[in-house]
Amino acid sequence: MISTAQQVIIGGSVLFGGLPEEHVAAIGGIALERKFGRGEMVFFEGDPGDGFYMVLSGKVKIYKMSLTGKEQILHIFGPGEPFGEVPVFNGQPFPANAETLVASTLLFFPRKKFVALVHQLPTLALNMLAVLSLRLRRFATQIENLSLKEVPERLASYLLYLSEEQGTVGEVTLEISKGQLASLLGTSPETLSRIFARMSEQGLIEVQGRMIRLLDREGLAE
Repeated sequence: MISTAQQVIIGGSVLFGGLPEEHVAAIGGIALERKFGRGEMVFFEGDPGDGFYMVLSGKVKIYKMSLTGKEQILHIFGPGEPFGEVPVFNGQPFPANAETLVASTLLFFPRKKFVALVHQLPTLALNMLAVLSLRLRRFATQIENLSLKEVPERLASYLLYLSEEQGTVGEVTLEISKGQLASLLGTSPETLSRIFARMSEQGLIEVQGRMIRLLDREGLAE
């Protein structure tokens, strides 16, 4: 049985936001709390997709590994965000790996019980479609960045994206390490450091630890 506070997080999440309280209560009734330490695997690519997760606290990275051992981060999820939900509908294995970046508490929604709820509450399916559409747009943007843009353009795009996500204009806060950011942008930490230095010299940004001031938004956009 999950707590009232956890019910609030479920009700305010991107996946279940806007649902009536009784629907949120029904969803919470099938959820299982799972705790993970820092750097623990939630699932591996190829594991059976027997359910999906939502972050209650902490952060989880979704990534793939190349044959040469290079890591490519696909996304990083924080509180209120679901992940691993695609196998709920197609019954396929997880297509990537999931690992905690910090000690995290997750909710697990078993596939069979959740699908049964969707049959009872069709509104859930509409919410799922909205979230999956958002994911598709994000991945389309990421593919465009990795395949068509040089690394400085990828970083500029990411900083502007963070600004929108965090609701700020003049500064953003990196919630991941620069090594993890390098993996997310498909580059090396050394290259990323050089680009940060170059952008600072050009007067586009000012780096103060994990806080980055956006001095010239128009220049970044260009």
